[in-house]
Amino acid sequence: MKFLVFLGTVRNSTPPKPARLGERVSKACMECLNEQFSEHEFELIDALDYPSEQVFKPHFAYAQGKAPSMLNTLADKIKAADGYVMVSPEYNHSMSPALADLLNHFGSSLFSYKPSAIVTYSAGQWGGLRAAISMRSFLSELGCLPVSAMIHVPKAQEVFNDNGSVQVGEEQSSWFNYFHRTFGQLVWWAQAAKNQSGVEDPEQMLKSFKSNPSQRNSP
Repeated sequence: MKFLVFLGTVRNSTPPKPARLGERVSKACMECLNEQFSEHEFELIDALDYPSEQVFKPHFAYAQGKAPSMLNTLADKIKAADGYVMVSPEYNHSMSPALADLLNHFGSSLFSYKPSAIVTYSAGQWGGLRAAISMRSFLSELGCLPVSAMIHVPKAQEVFNDNGSVQVGEEQSSWFNYFHRTFGQLVWWAQAAKNQSGVEDPEQMLKSFKSNPSQRNSP
């Protein structure tokens, strides 16, 4: 199966230091996923590669064939993926606005009927826990329901090095065992969803919202 790991931070200047704390966490996630689930494919999607000044409106709002090529490519990747990992810092007790902005450029039909996993981090003691709670609702509305287990990394600058390896005094096996509970659920649900989609096409079972808001109205 194929999975996308979204790194939802575009902070790339100092202060604070390190500038991109989430990059360490995402690299650690990628290392864990590739090590423990090597039969599957994982690709990192960095929000920094999709600057907001180049993206003016949602991918689905462009006329046929008029969307920027970078959005077309990412839309194809989202549609082809079997599940998603969302890595986010916490800003004002909420998820990264950069991650929300990037995901909101694509309709929920690309994400629907697939699972997601939530990974949060912080420089402080809470590990982004409060952002993770709000992410549950956001991801559910996209249709990629988050699995029950979540990953939180407090004081991430003291846990991981720039390359995602653990710092002296930390045990990689302990962190990867912790990660595995969430990622194991993600892979399990992704396989279940993929199998069921082969039995019954979800898009045929429940028609997607396409054109008019009234399609969502009660009788």
